[in-house]
Amino acid sequence: MQTIDTFHDFSAPRDTLWELLADFGNIQRWWPTGLAVDIDRVELEGQGVGMTRHIFNVGFPTAVSEQLLSIDPRTYTYSLALVNDRPAGITKYKATGTLSLIEGNKCRLSYHSEFEAELGREQEAKDFLNAAYQIMFSGLSQATS
Repeated sequence: MQTIDTFHDFSAPRDTLWELLADFGNIQRWWPTGLAVDIDRVELEGQGVGMTRHIFNVGFPTAVSEQLLSIDPRTYTYSLALVNDRPAGITKYKATGTLSLIEGNKCRLSYHSEFEAELGREQEAKDFLNAAYQIMFSGLSQATS
């Protein structure tokens, strides 16, 4: 199992970011356009914990499907897993995001992920995930500025 730990500091209040992240089925509300991956549409399966958002990206043959594993508004923490067809040779993936307060009514999104990849594709998977995190941070920054 490989891990990635990353974070991004936002000048917005924690509750502002949490509102976006907790609305799990509405990723298009904050995902940026015009970067490496544009969302065509999102299809939802279920609701609340256990729901899956199937994200159909422009130019990609299959959806990226993310299942909400947990969400805790008291600790500003959520976790998700990639399910179904996984990109970039990823065979197993789970991530946990946590929002914490930092000085000046700002917040930090810390992201911890654990993943496995097909033999020989570990670096491809890691590069893919790191790029996705940067796009996520960019979109959330734009949506809260």
